[in-house]
Amino acid sequence: QVQLVESGGGLVQAGESLRLSCVASGRAFSSPAMGWFRQAPGKEREFVSTINGSGGTTNYADSVKGRFTISRDNAKNTVYLQMNSLKPEDTAVYYCAARSEFVVSTKTREYAYWGQGTRVTVSS
Repeated sequence: QVQLVESGGGLVQAGESLRLSCVASGRAFSSPAMGWFRQAPGKEREFVSTINGSGGTTNYADSVKGRFTISRDNAKNTVYLQMNSLKPEDTAVYYCAARSEFVVSTKTREYAYWGQGTRVTVSS
């Protein structure tokens, strides 16, 4: 079992930055791939970014490529999402998720564990 707790959300203006953090507990953290997803009001949850167990492989949604950076610190059991040049369309609840596998995935259904989410609001 894995527990995930996100933090770092908030209200910012367009063009500003935020860094989200996700702390994992409950099992050895070094192996599972991790991901960030988001869900805007009235929309389905969508993939944002993923990172493999070692941190050597990452993947991003086209909508955030070049603006967001995912990273992880296995010593701290933490995964981060650095979000730069934020846009109003980035407004959503952001969820951290963990797989039971080492390799990355962009598919919501392939993640076994989920955090409660942290809200990001970007004003224009």
